[in-house]
Amino acid sequence: MAPSKSMSWKNTLHEVIFEADTRAGKLFDIVLLILILGSVATVMLESVNSIRIEHGQTLNIIEWGLTILFSIEYITRIISIKKPLKYIFSFYGLIDLLSILPTYLGLFITGASSMAAIRSIRLLRVFRILKLARYLKEAKAFKSILIAMRPKIIVFLVAVFSIVTIMGTIIYMIEDPKDGFTSIPRCVYWAVVTLTTVGYGDIAPQTVLGQVFASLIMVMGYSIIVIPTVFVVTTGMLSSRETALNTQSCPSCSKEGHDNNAEFCKYCGDSLGNS
Repeated sequence: MAPSKSMSWKNTLHEVIFEADTRAGKLFDIVLLILILGSVATVMLESVNSIRIEHGQTLNIIEWGLTILFSIEYITRIISIKKPLKYIFSFYGLIDLLSILPTYLGLFITGASSMAAIRSIRLLRVFRILKLARYLKEAKAFKSILIAMRPKIIVFLVAVFSIVTIMGTIIYMIEDPKDGFTSIPRCVYWAVVTLTTVGYGDIAPQTVLGQVFASLIMVMGYSIIVIPTVFVVTTGMLSSRETALNTQSCPSCSKEGHDNNAEFCKYCGDSLGNS
């Protein structure tokens, strides 16, 4: 009877922590989102010198409180999974570890000469913001879109790379090196900046032909970047609507993306507990 109760307790814990289909699961996600945002805000405030001097101790207390809570969350996730190593070495498992590790590492790095290292390590806490993606259904939908559209995105990036290389070579032939167009790589940099219509202004064509060519590149930039992006996202959104999204997570490997009527995990084959 004890093993059955243990499994039931773990399944309930797993459902609350890893899924958001229940009231308790949604509440857990909301609380965790608030804590993550609070943690990122703490890191940002700590970087302001005047605030750090005046409220440094308070920020430190808040940070340690958040770190302890995130540590409890991390341990609880490991406990609720049948195969802990699957979670520990997963993307989100590493992010969860990275979100608590910097604070503890600061305890073991001492000395005035190590202050820069401590500061750099503690700034890694900002990666806690990556934990947000786990709790947003839209983020999961966007991830599935990127995976589905990966071949089209690769083709698009290769096409853009080819275009800026050709344009950089052409402007290198048109413009004088004394105006900043000293090499093809530097001209390719200019082509990227111009095609994206950012226009830093650190390099600018001086000849009439070069200026006309730059104008064509800037106009082309709108069609090259905007139209394919809209096509990829729209196509992905339409295809994602065909598949109903849920937050069901495998109790063994913590993988998501299962069909609503699935009884077994398509990654590890373990039961999802739907039967």
